[in-house]
Amino acid sequence: MNRQGSSPPSGADLYGELWIADGDRPGGIRPLLPGLALAVIASLAAAWLSEHYGAPLILMGLLIGLGLNFAGNDRRLTPGLAFASQTLLRIGIVLIGAQVTIGQFGALGLPAFLMLLGIMFAVIVIAIAAAKLLKQDALFGLLAGGATAICGASAALALWSLIGEKRLDRARFTLVLVGIFVMSAIALVFYPPIAGILGLSDRQAGFLIGASIHDVAQAIGGGFSYSQEAGEFATIVKLTRVAMLAPLIGLFAIWLRAREKGDVGQGRTGPRFGLPWFIFGFLVLVAVNSAWPFPLLIGETSKVASSSLLLVSVTATAMHSNMGALLTQGWRSFVPVIAATATAFLLALWAAMAL
Repeated sequence: MNRQGSSPPSGADLYGELWIADGDRPGGIRPLLPGLALAVIASLAAAWLSEHYGAPLILMGLLIGLGLNFAGNDRRLTPGLAFASQTLLRIGIVLIGAQVTIGQFGALGLPAFLMLLGIMFAVIVIAIAAAKLLKQDALFGLLAGGATAICGASAALALWSLIGEKRLDRARFTLVLVGIFVMSAIALVFYPPIAGILGLSDRQAGFLIGASIHDVAQAIGGGFSYSQEAGEFATIVKLTRVAMLAPLIGLFAIWLRAREKGDVGQGRTGPRFGLPWFIFGFLVLVAVNSAWPFPLLIGETSKVASSSLLLVSVTATAMHSNMGALLTQGWRSFVPVIAATATAFLLALWAAMAL
């Protein structure tokens, strides 16, 4: 029997869905309201701080969520926090599809697109290698590398949803988010000046910034801080990375399924992986937006909605994280993100100078 202030037993299915022990499973919408309301209020506070102090929106949500971590021990809040950190996340990722088109690949150009794919692949491989070198799970390296290679927090959330909490706990997921935000902030400060010192053209600087900064807003902002043309090209490069979210998640699902089969062959059992429904939704919106572009109002509305849902999801995830486990993680846990970031910058710089 759980105490009133303790967390109920929980786990995750093959798509990372949080579940609660059968005896504690809530029914209907009402049990979701307390936790969901707290996550929304905390997210509104994060949005206010971001607007007034210029800090990254998702980072503010993460920090406020960690500050309210004690609330995650109240089992009355668990259903709502679980719903916010999982279901709202998936809806937010689907809505991102309304912001990208297949035509972005053509605007980038074939040579630059192929180099971008090579950079993304190398970043993921290096992150996995760094994790294994430090005796960490390859899935942790996959999470760090995939988030760095694709689109930062959104990709991290999608990957963690696929991997599941039973294979990668919230503490390490939160560490990846922290590392992503820190590295992205450092990149925003230093990459544009480095491009200027090296005398890169607008197109070269745009490729470097768009291909190596994790967060979408910071990548675009960094490009426009260099020049108008650099900002426009950085936007194309970065949105191309975002468009690769769905196919790469599909490839990861195949790899994870093969990995599980290998474990079963060695006498260990594990559930199968499949392509999550929200990735299909993402692809449908990309296809529709490519064939019949959404009106500006719909595009802007989907952008605001997806950002808001991802913010609530990150805030709820931070509230529901195990702070004790988080504090026991050493500096080694940040190495995969650092290695992936350094790889992305060096390879993007080499590719930019080759354009």
